[in-house]
Amino acid sequence: MTVSIRVQREDFSLADEWASLRARIGAESGAIAAFAGLVRDDARGSGPTETLFLEHYPGMTESSIADIVREAEGRWPLDDVVIVHRVGALEPGDQIVLVLVASGHRAAAFAACEFLMDYLKTRAVFWKKETRGAASEWIRSSEDDFERAASWTERGGASGD
Repeated sequence: MTVSIRVQREDFSLADEWASLRARIGAESGAIAAFAGLVRDDARGSGPTETLFLEHYPGMTESSIADIVREAEGRWPLDDVVIVHRVGALEPGDQIVLVLVASGHRAAAFAACEFLMDYLKTRAVFWKKETRGAASEWIRSSEDDFERAASWTERGGASGD
């Protein structure tokens, strides 16, 4: 399995990432699932977000993401995984995260992509600060995020079509 994990300030191109993955997998995989996350303008219902600032600890953040990918690989037969996560100051509408998963079957690709995103929201090492006007606050994942991640302990992997 090929894994690409990048934490970067620069924006990413979904088309370029997709093309690179397609070139690597050739005709080996039967499915690719994709998720691209965007910064919302009112993520917490407390007024318009002007800036979402993400901090990370180089090395530690990538290692935490690699652990999440290994767990997904233990659940589903995966051929390729791409995770690109941005850090720094982001504005509403900016791309923040990309997850691409290739597998022999669509069920495995969809499930692994969803699992990876749920765990990225709750287990990857990032610190997030929202700014609204003169106010800013460090935020954590929502209870819904933690509930979604916890639900995976009750689910098994699936590799069928």
